[in-house]
Amino acid sequence: MKVAGSIALVTGANRGLGARLVQQLLAAGAAKVYATSRGGADVADPRVVPLTLDVTDEASVQAAVAAAPDVTLLVNNAGVVRPGSGLTGNLDDFEHELATNYLGTLRVTRAFVPVLAQHAPAAIVNVLTLLALAPVRSTAGYSASKAAAHSMTQSLRGQLRSRGITVVGVYPGSIDTDMIADVNTYKASPELVAERIVTALAAGETMVFPDDASAAAGAIYLQDPLKLEQMLTGY
Repeated sequence: MKVAGSIALVTGANRGLGARLVQQLLAAGAAKVYATSRGGADVADPRVVPLTLDVTDEASVQAAVAAAPDVTLLVNNAGVVRPGSGLTGNLDDFEHELATNYLGTLRVTRAFVPVLAQHAPAAIVNVLTLLALAPVRSTAGYSASKAAAHSMTQSLRGQLRSRGITVVGVYPGSIDTDMIADVNTYKASPELVAERIVTALAAGETMVFPDDASAAAGAIYLQDPLKLEQMLTGY
């Protein structure tokens, strides 16, 4: 995917990794970036167009499509995480994670595919997580929702290739953002993760491990998926 000159739309772009992705896309030469979030945002850069978008609401998604009819690069970054194990976690939280992380990503993707196909070659980047490949017990609902999004990413990759749309899955480890501010673990900087995602996209990679921890874990996964499962679930 040629990032220079592209017209991107980034969901969840008001903070954290999403905000850094907007910055890195511009640094790589993107001509315009639609920066979307549920509350919108005030921006100074004339290349950034703020849009209000709730990925769980069909009318909101369709309004975004109407407002951004020239997109060549869709970055599905919006997501939520709630704590809870498979046996004791709150099922309402699990449903919210599925509605946002899986169905929200799918809803936005389906809505923008005609736009992307019209302006092909184009790309879809789904920001997933290493936990899409192997879960941790403390965030079972989040892991499952991202695993569903991973499966969807794989399915769409083959389906959309003939329409000139590349589908990229991104599998970071822990990132130092507000989403996991209370989690005591090593966290990669969002600036580094965003930079590596954009670099990998430009290089044509379709499975991206954008930080040192996820790169090491990803190498294990590609060799022995069960070993990574055992590492992350602790058995």
